[in-house]
Amino acid sequence: MIHNGPPHHSNEGYAYAKRMIDVINRCYHLQHGCMFTSVVPTNIFGPHDNFSIEDGHVLPGLMHKCLLAKQRQAAGEEGSFVIWGSGTPLRQFIFSEDLGALMVWALREYDSIEPIILSVPEEAEVTIKEAAMAVVEGMGYTGKVTFDTSKADGQYKKTACNDKLMKLNPNFKFTPFSAAVAKTCAWFEANYATARKGGH
Repeated sequence: MIHNGPPHHSNEGYAYAKRMIDVINRCYHLQHGCMFTSVVPTNIFGPHDNFSIEDGHVLPGLMHKCLLAKQRQAAGEEGSFVIWGSGTPLRQFIFSEDLGALMVWALREYDSIEPIILSVPEEAEVTIKEAAMAVVEGMGYTGKVTFDTSKADGQYKKTACNDKLMKLNPNFKFTPFSAAVAKTCAWFEANYATARKGGH
């Protein structure tokens, strides 16, 4: 799966570097008998994330922008929660607490050099608009929401299949997306002064 076609040009170097982890794991196994593997998560979010608007990942960045809009609204200032792009691209998000539990499972139970995707199912994929609306609800924001279509959308979708994970760990239950977003929003707002957030 991870070697299926070239990666999107927007993160080509990063993507090929990640792919090479699988290659070197197989080479170590062939030459030295080592049982290294690689886990491949989808878009991670949760408390203690990097909430930088400039260089954080999409969901914590949206949370930061939404909280700033909420603060402006509370101060009586005009403005809106602005989301870059049309909101149509699709993403699979995994809650950091779920990923942590799956990492522990992989360390204890997964005994293969083949990479394994740690992700929510394909049907749990959401649009950026749906993710932004979950942030609006989780943050308790009641102001204006705007999609800035002058900004690029990026890759339309990056769907990952978790069939292998579910076959090996069929009883794992993922935290519902809205609940995970709400928990992360609450953590960020409560810890705004000390949370990682770049220059903002």
